Amino acid sequence: MVMLRIGRLFSRPRVVALFLATGFVISAGQSAWALDGTSYVTSKKQKASFTLEAAGKAAPLYASASDWPGVLRAAKDLQADIHRVTNVTPTLTTDKAPAGKEIVLVGTIGKSPLIDQLVRDKKLDVSGVAGKWEVFVEQIVEKPMPGVERALVIAGSDKRGTIYGIYDLSKEIGVSPWYWWADVPTQPQKALYVSAGRHTQGEPKVKYRGIFINDEAPALSGWAKEKFGGVNSKMYTHMFELILRLKGNYLWPAMWGNAFSDDDPQNPVLADEYGIVMGTSHHEPLTRAHDEWRRYGKGAWNYQTNPEVLQEFWRGGMKRMGTRENVVTVGMRGDGDEPMSEGSNIALLEKIVADQRKIIAETTGKPAEQTPQMWALYKEVQDYYDKGMRVPDDVTLLLCDDNWGNIRKLPKLGDKPRKGGYGIYYHFDYVGGPRNYKWLNTNPLPRIWEQMHLAYEYGVNQIWIVNVGDLKPMELPISFFLDYAWNPDNIKADQVAAYTRQWANQQFGEKHAVDIADILAKYAKYNARRKPELLDANTYSLETGEWATVVSEYQQLLSRAEAINQKLAPAVQDAYYELVLHPVQACANLNELYYTVARNREAAKTNQANTNELAEKVKVLFAKDTEIKNRYHALAGGKWNHMMDQTHIGYTYWQQPNADKMPDVVTLAADKTTATKEPTALASSTSNQYVSIDAEHYAQPVNGSGITWQRLPDLGRTAGAVTTFPVTVGPTTAPGGMSPHLEYRVTLAKAGPVTVQAYLAPTLNFASGEGLRYAVSFDDEAPQIINLHTGMVADNGNRPWEKAVAENIILKTSQHTLSKPGEHVLKFWRVDPAVVLEKLVVDQGGVKPSYLGPPESSSGRKTTPTETKNSVGQR
Repeated sequence: MVMLRIGRLFSRPRVVALFLATGFVISAGQSAWALDGTSYVTSKKQKASFTLEAAGKAAPLYASASDWPGVLRAAKDLQADIHRVTNVTPTLTTDKAPAGKEIVLVGTIGKSPLIDQLVRDKKLDVSGVAGKWEVFVEQIVEKPMPGVERALVIAGSDKRGTIYGIYDLSKEIGVSPWYWWADVPTQPQKALYVSAGRHTQGEPKVKYRGIFINDEAPALSGWAKEKFGGVNSKMYTHMFELILRLKGNYLWPAMWGNAFSDDDPQNPVLADEYGIVMGTSHHEPLTRAHDEWRRYGKGAWNYQTNPEVLQEFWRGGMKRMGTRENVVTVGMRGDGDEPMSEGSNIALLEKIVADQRKIIAETTGKPAEQTPQMWALYKEVQDYYDKGMRVPDDVTLLLCDDNWGNIRKLPKLGDKPRKGGYGIYYHFDYVGGPRNYKWLNTNPLPRIWEQMHLAYEYGVNQIWIVNVGDLKPMELPISFFLDYAWNPDNIKADQVAAYTRQWANQQFGEKHAVDIADILAKYAKYNARRKPELLDANTYSLETGEWATVVSEYQQLLSRAEAINQKLAPAVQDAYYELVLHPVQACANLNELYYTVARNREAAKTNQANTNELAEKVKVLFAKDTEIKNRYHALAGGKWNHMMDQTHIGYTYWQQPNADKMPDVVTLAADKTTATKEPTALASSTSNQYVSIDAEHYAQPVNGSGITWQRLPDLGRTAGAVTTFPVTVGPTTAPGGMSPHLEYRVTLAKAGPVTVQAYLAPTLNFASGEGLRYAVSFDDEAPQIINLHTGMVADNGNRPWEKAVAENIILKTSQHTLSKPGEHVLKFWRVDPAVVLEKLVVDQGGVKPSYLGPPESSSGRKTTPTETKNSVGQR
């Protein structure tokens, strides 16, 4: 069998059936999901396969004119996709069956007479499909209608089910969902055959899966204005299609000075036609964009003093919505996404929701509970909930992260289920403290997996929505977020890397997929150590050689990325630059810029002769940042001009600078310099002894009571991480003995006091209680219980939280006294679930300060005291 280049992102639960000539199913089975890249479309004919295209002829496409307009539109996309792959355009008819022995028949159960007739004739089995949410089935049917010998049937349970079936076939034949948004080319094929069987992905596990376009100035807004005349329906139709190709269904539209329904009346009409469920952000009630209040509001945005005007404003939004699919936001924050006034109280907020629901019922003509609604527990709104505010049971509670990818709150296990369920509002992009991060992707997939796995296991499955900023350059994490939302059970922690490889294969082919995937993973990992906007000359340690090693790692990554680029066909290079080379190039340059500033300032302290040379290099690197941006803007004939306009150099506080500003450097008069000193290593000192261990390099895991330790590959700032599963098991009340723990064997040169530093992912206290805990001990001593969250509140101004999210780590310490030198067993005990350990450091007297902590001892395996310089270990 010859598989297509595209393969699968993951092979789906696939019911493979054998058929009699009549099309009846006589046996069926279901395979497990596997990230193996298998596909049900091949370029070589097999027994009983369906010929989609061969020898310059493509099977005609047939749909009923009475089907959903969005289905017919997607069928036209399939027509275009087949042409992209084969250079042959199949016919598409909606009035009468096309002539031909084999046809592709597309339709929605209950909406397409063609599909319904096949069901009545018992030629199409729709068990497990009919009546479900967004389910499709693809199968070959023999003699579906007079004059047709065989049909490849794509049938959906509803509008989106059929659309997903169509786009699933498009992806199988080799069309990336990112063909337009990332200029991913399609590999030509001489023939396309669909394997016999019954193909489906089942029902999605998360009902509403979507993205939020936010913080869109200056990049997306400037790009859209130049290309489309504004953030309008000409732009949004490309976005609607992308979301559907990614099997998403939900969108919060851009709202920085934009108003989706008011700016272009075709926006909501086309969204509904395409099949997109619309919403508005957490602070835009009853479908009204925030900017509409600026345009049309009268008086204060204050329900205590201006309720009648606000009610009429909201009523206008609901009337405009009509019968189109929406998840309606209820509740209220202050004007401009700010907290309500100090005088606001729970009783007032509950009255606001009650009055809003009356408006919903009045304008829709049906009980309020029949219109999907959500209430976002964002920032201070969560405090209202914690103090007792409640909304009706049918309203989805949209829980939130802290804007930095750390979930703030999850449902209590054992609570009575809510009819409206729970959702999560997550962030890949943010404007706010301690610093904006808007420029490039800083979201490693392993951490997204870990946090969203936590949410799913705690029953959050109604809404998953993620703030993606300008959409570009978040292509990979968007794909992962939506794929994972479809069925979180299908991607395990140790399969995230395989997902990335399949995604790279989908965009660029198999030859370089492994290397490209590694580059994608590493640059996100490196960027997540500290967001680019937070970098400065003091981030990493010059003294220990940490800065030099960090820059070296970026440069090695850049060399690999540029080497692959030289081997790619010209048609692929625009996509490769957008998705791979540009972010590596831009971040390697930025880190070298700040490293050179640090070196310049250090050299100036002793009037070194290379001080001015380093200052000049800073100027070159700063100019190069603009050159890299301009190269991106020139791609695809200038298609993405303005998309990299986001400023990122020169922050002085949380808000972005209006323009990039070069860091200050020092220049010396020629007669003030001395000969440059070559850097020398510091002499070894026993006071610098330490043992540093990457968490995943334990000597022995001790499991028990249904709890097991599991590695989380590549999660964290340096290597991987470990945690316990299931995450839904309650606390270990008395750690010790044979309760779950990890053992690390360390050899120490001397007895006496030691400090154990635990480096932990910045997970928040998402459950009730005072904080998540772990315990630590040596040998047979009693475990010391340590609380991750003492003094930490996820809010601006709280220094422990700001430090944790800025540094992407929580660092906790414990003090111990060892009675003798030699080998000891360091034990890390499980107390609460979801504590994620990245590294342990045993300090015997003065580990030198550094950002990432000391490198792992002796290549990360031999855990004896280390005295080292000019290394940050295995990063």
